[in-house]
Amino acid sequence: MKKLMTLILFVLCAVALSAQELPQHWNSLKYFEGSWTGEESGKAGIGKGERVYEFIFTNKYLYCENTSKFEPQEKYPKGEVHQDRKYFSYDSFRKLHVLREFHIEGFVNQYYFDSGTSSDSILVFMSEAIENVPPGFRARITYNLLNGNKFEESFELAPHGKDFSLYLKNIWTKIE
Repeated sequence: MKKLMTLILFVLCAVALSAQELPQHWNSLKYFEGSWTGEESGKAGIGKGERVYEFIFTNKYLYCENTSKFEPQEKYPKGEVHQDRKYFSYDSFRKLHVLREFHIEGFVNQYYFDSGTSSDSILVFMSEAIENVPPGFRARITYNLLNGNKFEESFELAPHGKDFSLYLKNIWTKIE
């Protein structure tokens, strides 16, 4: 009987931990949780994407898996498949979200949430470190939350001493 009670108590604790509420600092990013399909266009061409956002490690991180397939073009006659993984974390010392992206091409980008240019419906992340590109490059990601099931994502790049220019613009629609 004691073993059964211990097992029941263990299961109840496990269920309580898994149903743990998200900390308040995730409120602005909870929007992304779920599965999305995307229409993409820009310097990489025309493509379609799929991505999934989920909270992991007892809600310490928001994780995203992304795969984009671009149509054939002159530079890539067979088309191109791009993959990346994203991790959003919360830096409690700086009191801001940090986004780290790992790209199949070997680029690793780290961004900080720019609260000065963001609003409730527009989230801006500015690069603070980029690996495997020439020094001085900057990147910016802007998420424009259009409604509960659709957002626009812009990815911009700026070489050293130059202004940002649009590299890719995506429209994402929630499917789950």
